[in-house]
Amino acid sequence: MSSLLEIIREFFGNLLSFDQAHPLLFTQFYFWAFFALVFAVFSLFHSKPLLRNGYLFACSLFFYYKTSGVFLALLLFVIVYNFFAAKCLHRLKSEKGRSALTALSVVVDLGVLAYFKYAYFLTDFVNNLLGIELQVHDVLGEWMNMLTGTSLFRVDAIVLPVGISFFTFQAVSYVVDVKRRKIEPVRNFLDFGFYLSFFPQLVAGPIVRAVEFVRQLHKPYNLSRRWFGIAVFWIMNGLLKKLILADYLAVNFADRVFENPLMYSGFENLSALFCYSLQVYADFSGYTDIATGVAMLMGFYLPKNFDSPYKAVNTQQFWRRWHMTLSRWLRDYLYIPLGGNRSATAGTYIIILAVAVFGSFLSGSWWVAFGVFVLAAGIGLWAWKRPGDRRLITTNINSMNTMLLGGLWHGASWNFMIWGGLNGIGMVIYKVWTKRTMRVKLVIIGLATLLCGALSFTLHYPVWNMFFVWTLILLLGTVVKALCHSARSEESGLSRAWDIFQTFVFITFTRLFFRSGSNLDPALANEEAWNTAKNMVNQIGSAWDLSLVPAMAWQHRTVLLLFVAGMIIHWLPDRFKRRYRLVFAHLPLFWMAVVVVLIIVFFFQFITADLQSFIYFQF
Repeated sequence: MSSLLEIIREFFGNLLSFDQAHPLLFTQFYFWAFFALVFAVFSLFHSKPLLRNGYLFACSLFFYYKTSGVFLALLLFVIVYNFFAAKCLHRLKSEKGRSALTALSVVVDLGVLAYFKYAYFLTDFVNNLLGIELQVHDVLGEWMNMLTGTSLFRVDAIVLPVGISFFTFQAVSYVVDVKRRKIEPVRNFLDFGFYLSFFPQLVAGPIVRAVEFVRQLHKPYNLSRRWFGIAVFWIMNGLLKKLILADYLAVNFADRVFENPLMYSGFENLSALFCYSLQVYADFSGYTDIATGVAMLMGFYLPKNFDSPYKAVNTQQFWRRWHMTLSRWLRDYLYIPLGGNRSATAGTYIIILAVAVFGSFLSGSWWVAFGVFVLAAGIGLWAWKRPGDRRLITTNINSMNTMLLGGLWHGASWNFMIWGGLNGIGMVIYKVWTKRTMRVKLVIIGLATLLCGALSFTLHYPVWNMFFVWTLILLLGTVVKALCHSARSEESGLSRAWDIFQTFVFITFTRLFFRSGSNLDPALANEEAWNTAKNMVNQIGSAWDLSLVPAMAWQHRTVLLLFVAGMIIHWLPDRFKRRYRLVFAHLPLFWMAVVVVLIIVFFFQFITADLQSFIYFQF
């Protein structure tokens, strides 16, 4: 009897405790046991909205505790603060008072985010600026030790809470939308807490705005037979993306190459880069698919977050298809307030100044700031001399600022800034490029190819070798598009396929800097990330022994075949995907269960020994 009680005590002890090494993940059996229990109790009072929302709020808090431990207190603070801030904001009649309270709320929310996300960067910045040696010290950890009278909480390091960027951005959008009178503040605290902490999308999005979700809080629960099938499909689809594509590519190839690029050939480095591009999509969109399916089973609908982004024909379209809720958030709460495509504002110039300072600090050279100021002055002079181009110039500056800040949102690393900057440059070039004639395009690409070729053959730097090969491919592709244009088939399948390929390769190249800045200790991220990116560029741009490529491809055949299969599925027509989704949704329940069991058995053939966290947990 005592042994049974001990087993029961141990079981509930493990259930109610937080294990930092094993957070609750969608890919764990424990999560599905948790969800089965949640859903079983949910079914008892799903028709009573207030009780249902309060229950799911409590379940979401427990889920976050199992994911992030004591950071549950931080989530509760954000919920309580923004609930009452919006209430006060709604009562204020003075526009100045409303603006001041909104600004205060945004500062508080983003200040919490900045404390956890940029403490190391800001400490290093102050140390270098003033020549002192401050050490990172977790003030919140110290407060918690004082409150509990223990030393359980570390004070010598700041740990980033899981999902902090996502629930902070939701809180900011809620307060700003109340200020803009787009929505009324949520009256019931349980409803608001449920909105901000809904567990399927809490830790990695999508970013759900109150205007999209609050209206669902009190609608009658309705889950038709068809929507049940679609929900199960999204869950299976997300698990397939995560376990078979993302985790297998990462563990068996991509992670190994990125950890030590110099041990692998240029072909293997390039292959790892392309595999990572598919991995990060499968990982992030897989999470979104699972979250969508789980929420749908409980009668709630989350906004679409991905729309086959690697089908994009240009960089601008890519960002309308990738992490769509973040792109829209940046557009509505950053790009448009900066002036959008209308004009530059004070915020535009403040961001240019901040980028110059950040760039100088991260690179260790004030020449970067000087270069940014010279470039900004040149653009300003151009806008002053050419009033007709002023709108185009300010639009591009605001787009560039938005992408740079989007890069820094992922982390205070030089590599994230480069990644954001490259995407911004890609968007700006596309806007300018579409206004050029085909003849001008051929001349520009031809000159760029000659320049890169000359630098490659004279300087012998791997980076110039890489640029020369790529500009040569661009030149050939532009010639093909010119032929299509002359044949009046600009929108031909061949031309569109080339645009998709060109965009995918460009986005994949930017991933080099994104991946190099990930999974690192914040105190060491900048130097290690830069070295990883530099080593991979050197390997890719160095001379290849083409005779060894077939043998290396055969050695990694499973990974490469999986990559090819993943891309083919991604590029399938949307109507075809919709068709097999509906076929699955309309299967009889018995056969649907059989298919699910077979899929789960298939998962176990690919599952890794140690389940991998979702990539965007760290952001």
